[in-house]
Amino acid sequence: MNDQPRNEPSDQRSRQRINESSREGGHELNQSLNRELDEDPNHELNRDLNHSPDKDLNREPKHEPKRELNRDPNQGPNEDLKCELIQDLDRGLDNVLSHDRIIETRKLIGPYIRYTPVVEIDAGDFNLAGFSLHFKLELLQHSGSFKARGAFTNLLTREVPPVGVVAASGGNHGAAVSYAAMKLGKPAKIFVPTVTSPAKLERMREYGAELVIGGELYADALAASEAWREQSGAMSIHAYDQIETLLGQGTVGLELEEQIPDLDTLLVAVGGGGLIGGIAAWYAGKVKIVAVEPEKAPTLFKALKAGRPVDAEAGGVAADSLAPRRVGELMFPIAERYVDRVVLVSDEAIQEAQAALWRVMRVAAEPGGAAAFSALLSGRYQAEAGERVGVLVCGGNTSGMIRQR
Repeated sequence: MNDQPRNEPSDQRSRQRINESSREGGHELNQSLNRELDEDPNHELNRDLNHSPDKDLNREPKHEPKRELNRDPNQGPNEDLKCELIQDLDRGLDNVLSHDRIIETRKLIGPYIRYTPVVEIDAGDFNLAGFSLHFKLELLQHSGSFKARGAFTNLLTREVPPVGVVAASGGNHGAAVSYAAMKLGKPAKIFVPTVTSPAKLERMREYGAELVIGGELYADALAASEAWREQSGAMSIHAYDQIETLLGQGTVGLELEEQIPDLDTLLVAVGGGGLIGGIAAWYAGKVKIVAVEPEKAPTLFKALKAGRPVDAEAGGVAADSLAPRRVGELMFPIAERYVDRVVLVSDEAIQEAQAALWRVMRVAAEPGGAAAFSALLSGRYQAEAGERVGVLVCGGNTSGMIRQR
């Protein structure tokens, strides 16, 4: 059986993950902004939630005593953030990745991003039956994927030095950072591996970013980008393992709840986990979240099995978007608590889904963008009668012909 059932989080494992993790770079919050938001109710980013169109989406926070964690006094700011996140999960997500913060983030980035459409399709058009089927077309987002949300959140909430920003990417994150930097007038340098598709390289060049191509996988590009950050002082924007990135991607969940308030299940493709982490933080168990990964890049599957993020294979047809080697440390406790299961799909199933989306809807999804739907089409996820199923088509940066099947 290739499905990984939901694991309940372990306090002991969470503490161990936080204390063991020592990776640096790119996880700082804009503390001054957060203090302003917390202390000044009239700040322009704070909503009067009682007179807001989003008010129905706000739930009463839980007020539980703050749990004391085992802390290493020598740990750095990354570990502080992870401790905050664990405590926020225990208290009902009422701080860093709370509804209020995601709503504030949506207001902040709203002028720069698209409110992407949801399309309801007769499941019978795909030879499926018995449930309602809704596609969230995030491939229509600026730069061709959901990643623009996290990119703008980083650039609008953090102080960018004159040298600009640096990012490592399999393609979509780099395109998003390049686009956001172009719109905001900031220099961007993007490190990408050799597996990056020509369509994504072209996007980044169109947006004016400086490209450095090298190494076979995303992990190689990440190491090179971190070395450049140390050398140059550029601001690093992590593709998935950063609070600002998670907040930006969480706005997808906010929009979905507005567009499909009675959704039962949402299928989300997983690479590093920033998208599913932000969405799961928004829904906080209200909707069944199903993670979909390629069999050749089972990052979350292996992490949940091991009880912590671990290295996994990083290959397959979606390697430029869904193969980062391991999931993020920050999203992992969210996935432990709120992701119902992980479904693994073959490369062939992903290509079948690409072809079906084009044939039926004339939607040209890249392999990573079609992965979530492949779980339904292949039968790896079987919807129940009457189930309201959402599928996130998360990216469309492809220049290759979609093979008809």
